[in-house]
Amino acid sequence: MAEPGDIIDVRPDEGFDVASLAEHLHTRIPGATGLPEVRQFGGGHANLTYLLRYPEVDYVLRRPPLGPVAEGSHDMGREHRVLAELWRSFPPAPRSYLFCDDRSVIGVPFFVMERKDGIVVRKVVPDRFGGGRDEKINRQLSEAVIDTLADFHAVDPHEAGLAKLGHPDGFMQRQVDGWARRWHLAKDQDVQIADALIEWLQLRRPASPPPTLVHNDWRLDNMAVDPEDPSTCVAVYDWDMCTQGDPLADLGTLLSVWYDSGEIPADLNPMPTGVPGFMTRAEAIARYTHRTGIRPETVDYYLVFGSFKMAVIVQQIYIRWKRGQTKDDRFAVMGEAARHLLTLAEQRRP
Repeated sequence: MAEPGDIIDVRPDEGFDVASLAEHLHTRIPGATGLPEVRQFGGGHANLTYLLRYPEVDYVLRRPPLGPVAEGSHDMGREHRVLAELWRSFPPAPRSYLFCDDRSVIGVPFFVMERKDGIVVRKVVPDRFGGGRDEKINRQLSEAVIDTLADFHAVDPHEAGLAKLGHPDGFMQRQVDGWARRWHLAKDQDVQIADALIEWLQLRRPASPPPTLVHNDWRLDNMAVDPEDPSTCVAVYDWDMCTQGDPLADLGTLLSVWYDSGEIPADLNPMPTGVPGFMTRAEAIARYTHRTGIRPETVDYYLVFGSFKMAVIVQQIYIRWKRGQTKDDRFAVMGEAARHLLTLAEQRRP
């Protein structure tokens, strides 16, 4: 599912009863015999993801983060329902085999899915792909994230068995209102820029294109590429917010962390957009709109929306750390990162 360096020992406060899990999985999924070796994927910042190693097969377990979670997010049941169907129509989606909402097993709802091997590219291009110095590979990585998004938006929800997922009518209004509400619940101080952005997003909302499936957290580090061919996406992760709605919301989320020359990235920038050969934001927009046929005139609105949304997501992670709901000290810098993303959102207003 990720580079070997992304697999760590389970953090002390993020463990669970392995014997209880093993008893539950035995006979329910193929090869789940005995106690699995449990490791943790250490790169994520929200849902917790674990590698379950059995003698004959590896599985991946996903559960919500520690502490209270925002309304509508970290929905393990939704993620399972999506992945139990989507893999047939969209091969990069891992197949989910089992969902459990019995809290007596490990204390929280969880699901178990297949493990898809690949390379996750986070802040830097790994050495195996040239370490950021190979312009051709850098270009391929940037094209892969756009092309895979366009392919996903081309999936027919009916054919994928997901026609009843979500409520596409009024999607963007609910998105803006929902992220505004989450901001107010997660903020630890008043930020004037945030209030101005919320008002602007509410007043300037454009008409949406025809609805598609929407991932809601599309980024390069939520994908894995083929270890031998970085132009090929082999897996897409983090489907707990998948629904039907405005496809440009996905594009805006992606573009929010796609920095142009002169923009100062947030410390948590998950894409190496500054390496030579990586497409500019304008090139990414042009490639996406060409492949999908969606007109690009309103994309600036979605860039601002995506930047605000990412600021709220980062603030939600930070406030859990500040309130002592998680002890992961990687999150200590996220309050500053959230404010930086709000400033970027303001600067990106047309």
